[in-house]
This record gives sequence, structure tokens and C-alpha cells, in this order.
Amino acid sequence: MKNYHWILLFTLTVSVLACKADKKEDTSEENVEVVQEENSTEIIGNEISYQASDSIMLNGYISRNTATSGKRPGIIVVHEWWGHDEFARQKADELAEMGYVALAVDMYGNGKQAEHPEEAMAFSSNVMKNFDTAKKRFMAAMETLKADENVDAEKISAIGFCFGGSVALSMANSGADLDGVAVFHSGLGLPVMPNEDLKAKLLIQNGAEDMMITDEQEKTFKSQLDAINADYEYIAYEGVMHSFTNKDADSLGEKFDLPLAYDKEITEKSWEKMTLFFKDLYSE
Repeated sequence: MKNYHWILLFTLTVSVLACKADKKEDTSEENVEVVQEENSTEIIGNEISYQASDSIMLNGYISRNTATSGKRPGIIVVHEWWGHDEFARQKADELAEMGYVALAVDMYGNGKQAEHPEEAMAFSSNVMKNFDTAKKRFMAAMETLKADENVDAEKISAIGFCFGGSVALSMANSGADLDGVAVFHSGLGLPVMPNEDLKAKLLIQNGAEDMMITDEQEKTFKSQLDAINADYEYIAYEGVMHSFTNKDADSLGEKFDLPLAYDKEITEKSWEKMTLFFKDLYSE
């Protein structure tokens, strides 16, 4: 039986309206650390702080591969509703291994992380109930990534997980200058739905058994993409539930009575699909 309490709360998190862009302010970097070294490949991650116009300090993490020379595409990584955590940083490192410069962003401010779904709901709702704030924070991250000396500022994309997928899709729908957006187990009841402002190519990978998404939401989302002839692919993996990329999904689901489940096979398959998506997008 579905846990409708959490399903309703999750849906409400990403169902508010508003949209306005703004510019980023000063940025700074600190705490450099080497995350991985294998043969001649060295993945270096930097903790980085930046601000949007709401003056909240945003604590991100930027990762690059020193074995790759020249300017390269930058990819924004947007975290789950738990906040900017090790999972988001790991995905940034994996993108760096592929030759991109990846920035795991902080949508909550001050690096806040939730320890309980109610706390996660409060954090995510505080951002998404005011899309103007969300977009300012996202655009501040985008400008920070563009300013990196290793990044080709004309080649920026985004990925997102759960809440982060909803954020990334909403930003693309609001006209953010993104080449591509690839999301995993993303919500579809967005504060900004697909419209003529959408420029990005989309890859949406969800579980067919994801109880956080209603059939009506999926139908509406696809129909609005089709109405504007959007360049997108929507994949619903049979038998797969919400949060399928997160190795902690099973324990979190059991602990908080949430319909979550990790799926190793689909995690690998969906990541490979995303890999080909960006390879095709940025092929010379």
C-alpha cells in the first residue's frame, strides 16, 4: 500500500509557481583535495563557496580531471532533497573522470543536509515555493562554473536526482541556457512546466513503479513536451522504484516507511545512457 502521506508531501514540494532570473555575485574557493589518482589520471575536487542575490552562502564542490587538457564542457549536479552530500560529490567526480568539469551545487545554503524526511521537505519546500529564489541560486552556480578556467562557458549542461531532477528540469523550462539536462527519478509536477522557453535537450530516466510520480503527471509532462516539439527521451524502467540510483535507498525506505529502492543494474544502465547522451551532445 502506498504511503500517501509522503507521496503527497513530495508532490507538493515541486508544485508551486513563480519564475524570475538574476545574476550571480562573488565567488571563492577553498579546501582543495585530491579525490582519486589512477595511473596518470588525477581527479581533483575543490570545495567552493558562492552567493546568489539572497546573500545566503552556498557551499558547492567542483571536480575536474587533470589528465584532460584545454577547456571542456561543464556539468551542474543538483542533489536529492537530502541536500548537498557525498552522493552529489561522487557524481561530480564520476563526471570529471569522463573529462567534464562538474559542479555539485548547494540549493539549500550553508551546505545544509536533512536527516529526516520532514526536514528534507522543509528545506526543499523553502526553495521551491519561491522559484525566484531557486533560479537565482541555480544561476549563481552556473556562472560560477562558467567562470572556471577549465570550462568552456558555451557548453553547460545539468543533471539532477529526485528533487535535483525537478530543479534541473524546471530551470531548463524557464529558459536557462543549458545544452542538455539528464535527470534520474525526477518529479514531474514542476513549478515551471515545458514551454517555448525550453532550449535544452532532455533525458528523463524514472522508475515505472515510482510512487512519487502519478500517471497524470507523466502524461501531462510528455504532452507538453510534444506540444513544443521538444528534443527529449523519456524512459520508465519496469519494476524500478524511486531513488533507484542511491545505495542508501533501501535503508532509508525501511527507516522512514518510504517507497524507495536501490537498483544496481538500472543505476549502471541509466548512467551509461547519460554518458552516451552527453557524448553525443558534445561530440566534435
